[in-house]
Amino acid sequence: MSVKTILVSQPKPESEKSPYFDLADKYKLKIDFRPFINIVGVTSREFRDQKIELGMHTAVILTSKTAVDHFFRIAEETRFKVPDAMKYFCMSEAVAYYLQKYVVYRKRKIFFGKQNINDLMDVLKKHKDERYLLPCSDILRKRIPDALDENEINFSKLVLYRTVAADLSDLENVYYDLLVFFSPSGIESLLKNFPEFKQNKTKIAAFGPTTANAVKKYNLRLDIHAPLPAAPSMSMAIEQFIKTAKKK
Repeated sequence: MSVKTILVSQPKPESEKSPYFDLADKYKLKIDFRPFINIVGVTSREFRDQKIELGMHTAVILTSKTAVDHFFRIAEETRFKVPDAMKYFCMSEAVAYYLQKYVVYRKRKIFFGKQNINDLMDVLKKHKDERYLLPCSDILRKRIPDALDENEINFSKLVLYRTVAADLSDLENVYYDLLVFFSPSGIESLLKNFPEFKQNKTKIAAFGPTTANAVKKYNLRLDIHAPLPAAPSMSMAIEQFIKTAKKK
């Protein structure tokens, strides 16, 4: 079965240069975008219940743009003035540049890795005397706090936002050849919205090992997996799949 319609479980890319648009043009595909999950910030009271003082920390580990938004949101809501001396350790360069929304970038001590916690570890170890804050969601990947613990990094985990299933009821009678997922939460949202979901001929693509494991956990068939050496991005993995299918 050829792939002609694709639903990507993420917001539509803001840039016109997205590889998904190139893919759609090249292979005459219909690609739609729809987030399967929503992010909901914790309330000021829920924050206080965690009994973590922002002012007791000298550095922040920021894993995503969402973590950046909610760190500064809760600081504003609780009237905490983030000190100019605060250091920021970001998971990627993109997250580091996003900080410009809240701070004067050139006047702050900002560090970043390539893409994951291991890339950032060398610089974290060089600043072992800092008291780190880790703003995160309720479903933070265990490997992040585990890596910090293993390297004896002094940190406090602070849940500032939650991931909840989006309402997908309007998609009940809409069918796609391929569904693309980037997190276990996306899979869970699909099944929460459609408990009777039957995969049948629908293809499923998953990015990352935890997402792939979630597909298998719920007894679904995994047809496309990324990243792989030959396909480091999801768009490349989809194109590879389409090319292979055309040869058959």
